[in-house]
Amino acid sequence: MYNYGKQLMHDPIFLAGKSDVATKENWQAVKDLLDTLLAHKDRCVGMAANMIGVKKRISAFLDKSGRVPVYTVMLNPEIIKKDGAYNTEEGCLSLLGGQRPCKRYKSIKVKYQTMEMQNRIKTCNSWTVQIIQHEVDHCDGVLI
Repeated sequence: MYNYGKQLMHDPIFLAGKSDVATKENWQAVKDLLDTLLAHKDRCVGMAANMIGVKKRISAFLDKSGRVPVYTVMLNPEIIKKDGAYNTEEGCLSLLGGQRPCKRYKSIKVKYQTMEMQNRIKTCNSWTVQIIQHEVDHCDGVLI
């Protein structure tokens, strides 16, 4: 049976708080986050757990960098290198009022953990780079 996800969080005070470290025990939050992302796939390509009311460093996004698009989950993502700053505008399902200006980078290196708590480092410079930056901002309590 398909779960249509959780209600979206719109409270800017909650969203502006930093998220706590995620662990493998947060599997239900990961499932809820993926279900919610899929329920909004017509207008959303990435989410962080605080967008569904869970203050854990968990992000999920549609990764189109490979040959086949796949939904990817990152626990405890942290951008450790960035290059090629540019200004753009982004929208967010949690923030009402449309697009807002923000600064992004063309290339990033992100450190994160898988659901099995394996450490990974990924260099991104494709379509997903902006999505990952947006979701890491959510984990850090940064609102665009």
